[in-house]
Amino acid sequence: MEASLHTLNNLFAQLGLPNSDEEIETFIETHSHLAGYLTLAEAPYWTPAQAAFLREEILKDADWAEVIDQLNARLHKK
Repeated sequence: MEASLHTLNNLFAQLGLPNSDEEIETFIETHSHLAGYLTLAEAPYWTPAQAAFLREEILKDADWAEVIDQLNARLHKK
């Protein structure tokens, strides 16, 4: 199996979001208090397509899952 080359920058680009390091940090700082009872895909700021992508990639344990888990951990920080 090939190692995943996905990064947060790639994930943000895949989601159609600004993906520079600074823009990602701003997004995370702005949204980093996601309630613990919500999954990442349930966050109110995703479009339906973005939420579906996040949900499906985690459920399939696809190659995006690791970087999605990283984003999830950073957005659930209190």
